[in-house]
This record gives sequence, C-alpha cells and structure tokens, in this order.
Amino acid sequence: MRVNVTVNGSAEAVDDVWEGESLLYMLRERMGLPGSKNACEQGECGSCTVYLDGVPACACLVAAGQVEGRDVRTVEGLAEGPPGDEWLDPVQEAFAETGAVQCGFCTPGLIVQSHDLIERNPAPTDAEIREALAGNLCRCTGYEKILDAVRLAAERKAAAT
Repeated sequence: MRVNVTVNGSAEAVDDVWEGESLLYMLRERMGLPGSKNACEQGECGSCTVYLDGVPACACLVAAGQVEGRDVRTVEGLAEGPPGDEWLDPVQEAFAETGAVQCGFCTPGLIVQSHDLIERNPAPTDAEIREALAGNLCRCTGYEKILDAVRLAAERKAAAT
C-alpha cells in the first residue's frame, strides 16, 4: 500500500508498505531516517519516540498505515535551517555538550521527549524532567548527564526568547 504522510515538514508518498509494518520500520528502512532506534519493539524503552501530530509517540507501536495524512517529526526533524546547512536544536546541542550521549541508542527518544517537555514547560524542575523521561530507558549514563542536558537546553531556550 502507499502511505501519504508529512515527515519533518516534507510531504512524502511511501510505496510498498506492508499492512502490519510499523511506523518505525517505515521511517528507518523505507525512508532512510535511522535516527529513531529499534530497541524493544514493545513501547517500553522510548528509543523510537517521534512526534505524531505534535504529540510524542513510540513509533514501534504505530502501524505505518495509521499515519496516512498525518504529520511525523523525527529527531532528524528537530534540526533547523535549509538542507545541507542545518543547525542543531538546543536540546540536541546540550546532549552532545554535556556528555549525555554515550552509546547513543536511547538518545533520539530522549531528545524528542526532552524537546517536548521544554516546549510545554520552559523551566522544568528536576522532578518534572524525571517524570517526563520516565518512559525512556538508558543503560549507559546513569541519567545525571541527561538531566544536565535538559537543564542546559531549557536555560538556553529561555535565554533565546
């Protein structure tokens, strides 16, 4: 089947999508967007988190056919600027600068979820950050550097506005 979807601001028609295929598979394998990671395939780890119509969702749990006519934004879509001259979103920059990226498997989902948190709450407390990221599992960092990254991104976004 063909799925017509807007991905990272661009209207796309994706052909040969299998009826039981996940949005995650479609993004990674059919569209060449490897940012969202395939870890648990059960919606438990958060590695595949994307925006679906502006709301964070686990792409592994969404059937590709369900995104017909909808808007998807991946971690790649958080970068701003014209193609070839993009600059990172403050959340992406903060994750890199604070060392919150280690093996990188959980990072895309954590970045999308952190981005959503800061958009909704420009000055989150540590408790609010922990609650917002509770559905994202990391096996490497111990979470402290992730908290540092979210705090730094929130500070930078607040200073920019």
